[in-house]
Amino acid sequence: MSGRLLRLACTAAVAAQAVLAPATAVAVPEPGDRPVSQLLTDLQRLYREAERAAETYNATEERLRKQRAEVRRLDGELARARLSLHDSRGAAGRLARQQYQGSTEISSYVRLLLARDPQHALDQGHVIGQLARERAETVGRLAGSERKADALARKARKALDKRLSLAERQKEDRDEVRERLRDVEEMLASLTPEQLTAVAELEREGVGEAQRELVTSGALGTGEREPSREGDRALRYAVQQLDKPYEWGAEGPGAYDCSGLTSGAWARAGVTLPRTSQEQWARLPRVPLADLRPGDLVVYFPEATHVAMYLGGGKVIHAALSAGKVTVSPLAAYPVLGAVRPDAGAR
Repeated sequence: MSGRLLRLACTAAVAAQAVLAPATAVAVPEPGDRPVSQLLTDLQRLYREAERAAETYNATEERLRKQRAEVRRLDGELARARLSLHDSRGAAGRLARQQYQGSTEISSYVRLLLARDPQHALDQGHVIGQLARERAETVGRLAGSERKADALARKARKALDKRLSLAERQKEDRDEVRERLRDVEEMLASLTPEQLTAVAELEREGVGEAQRELVTSGALGTGEREPSREGDRALRYAVQQLDKPYEWGAEGPGAYDCSGLTSGAWARAGVTLPRTSQEQWARLPRVPLADLRPGDLVVYFPEATHVAMYLGGGKVIHAALSAGKVTVSPLAAYPVLGAVRPDAGAR
């Protein structure tokens, strides 16, 4: 936050109109005569809740994206199964017409019983056996095609229902993000210029103190490490995005949210990451802060609701909601949960 609070306060009304849709009003604590430390705590909580809601939205959007692909896959399989069923029914219809016309294996067999040439009868018997097998296979294919088409139709219906349910959940998540952002904007708008200045100064002091404690503790180790080739490519891309706006749910190139920036940067390096900060924390190999190298991801808060990319020198680059853009901050700008390495096997 820091001086960023002032910029946010100046643009609060514009941001509210541009980003937020109408939603139910949520009570925001009135500043009143509360101490500056309490104002800062409340504002940090609101930002954290907004970012948590945004990452929840991202997770639902990712599941919905996969579900859309599953529905398309099942629809394609169902179309092919129905075509196969159509062909099987055509073959079965021809078989029924042959039987109706008396061209069945039993009537042919009766004729063979009356034949005088035994060898001819044996040859014809072989043909009749082959016909019987082919007709049995036709009936079997028809039954199998019907079973497969029925099973696929049930799966496709279930997949579609899940997609619709996820779409509804996505709307709820979107409304939750908008409510949380409205809370932030309302609190910023409620602060006087003097309060904003005091809160920003207190926040700067807190981050500076946290950063000094982190460095002097030795938790960051000693010396600078070189990034991997992939890490260097990801980091260069992230740096090129500096000052682009923060937008929840955005994956670039015009705007980003925190995990949209990290996943997008590493995608440019040829490494596919999970979409959300929680999944990046859960699924990527973890590394101690003392072993951090540029390009690694630093994850924040106990719920893993924010992620940044390590820049080196105790700094990170991230898409920060509080800054409203992609920016560089001290590593200790938020409570650190840990770090992960997207290319753990790379040199």
